[in-house]
Amino acid sequence: MTTHSDGAFLSVAVALEGQGPCIAEARHTAAGFLTRMRAEYGIAVSQRAVEVTQLVVSELVTNAQKYAVGPILLDLRIAGDLVEVQVWDSDPVLPVARAADAGRVGQHGLQIVMAVCQGFEATREPVGKRITARLALTDDPLGVSAWTSR
Repeated sequence: MTTHSDGAFLSVAVALEGQGPCIAEARHTAAGFLTRMRAEYGIAVSQRAVEVTQLVVSELVTNAQKYAVGPILLDLRIAGDLVEVQVWDSDPVLPVARAADAGRVGQHGLQIVMAVCQGFEATREPVGKRITARLALTDDPLGVSAWTSR
């Protein structure tokens, strides 16, 4: 975990093998990171934020494991009132969300990620690509979450 001298953000980065139990390891890392931020640094992190972050991490790491060869890098950081989730893999092809199709089985992960995050971007790197999702650390200040308002 890194704390910058100006206190701008806290982060953790892990390299995942890209096979086997790496999805569970990534979810565990995300939950542990946010729990530590709340307990050790007093950062406001709702239980919903922990669960949604685990969902996003799971979807992004699953895609990286499915479509890329080799290791996967997961970087989580606190940036203001957001948690930023970055996943790097070796495949340079940028993901594209498919049109909604209730009859399609699977391949809805990117749609789910984009529906729950405050920001999303996919960029090519000199090797591979980096996917970044930004998620709110707290629930709606009025107490109306996206889950209950639908």
